[in-house]
Amino acid sequence: MTLFKQWQDLMEQQTDETIDEFWQEYAGAEKRIYQDILKNYPEKLSGKFSELAEKYEARPVIFMGFMDGINSSLKEEKDLDLVTEDSDLEFDIDYEKLYFNMLKADADYLYTLEEWLNVYDEDKLRTIVKDYRRSKIVHVEKKPGRNDPCPCGSGKKYKNCCGKNA
Repeated sequence: MTLFKQWQDLMEQQTDETIDEFWQEYAGAEKRIYQDILKNYPEKLSGKFSELAEKYEARPVIFMGFMDGINSSLKEEKDLDLVTEDSDLEFDIDYEKLYFNMLKADADYLYTLEEWLNVYDEDKLRTIVKDYRRSKIVHVEKKPGRNDPCPCGSGKKYKNCCGKNA
């Protein structure tokens, strides 16, 4: 069974009784890893999977969870099913996307890390937050009124065209 499959199974097996302990382990490891990555910016995180998991005091399945979380913030995503404990890894991170994704995941314990100031100044971080908030706004197209021109372009009133059966 691949490490990625083990991670997926671990996530699915959580119950009300186990979720707090699991989350404490996962979030603690994730925070340690991100603090180190941000502290050492712009150096890329790289090394053998098993050595990185050991460095960050994370079980291999938990380190795979970190990889699953950061994957969409990499400049080139990794095929997680192919990663083994012997895999040599290099993480080419898109930091702006990473911060945005942390906001999206509501991971305040990560996007509030003071180490972010090694990567961006406060103005840049505020700009990313604004962009994130704008991305959440959903514009709903206004339905045409009875006497409005029909949006199909027929030239008829909506009530006499596409709105007839609405």
